[in-house]
Amino acid sequence: MKKNQLSELTLDELYKKKKTLQGATIGLGIVMVIAFSILLYLVFKSRNFVLITVIPAGLISLIPGIIGLSQVNSEIKSRKGN
Repeated sequence: MKKNQLSELTLDELYKKKKTLQGATIGLGIVMVIAFSILLYLVFKSRNFVLITVIPAGLISLIPGIIGLSQVNSEIKSRKGN
């Protein structure tokens, strides 16, 4: 089992990591909204409703970014409490 790498970072490094993760997650989310909008347009235009199954599968790719961001936020919160 690997060590918790967040506990080894300084508070400034944690804020930098938080900003990076937040930007990447928001950027990926915006790109996905645009891609899903185009996909929905194509689904209704071609009447091929099987393509809708791509949307939930695509949302799964956001989960690692959200989990990492919540871990960084909890580490920052625990350090502020001390």
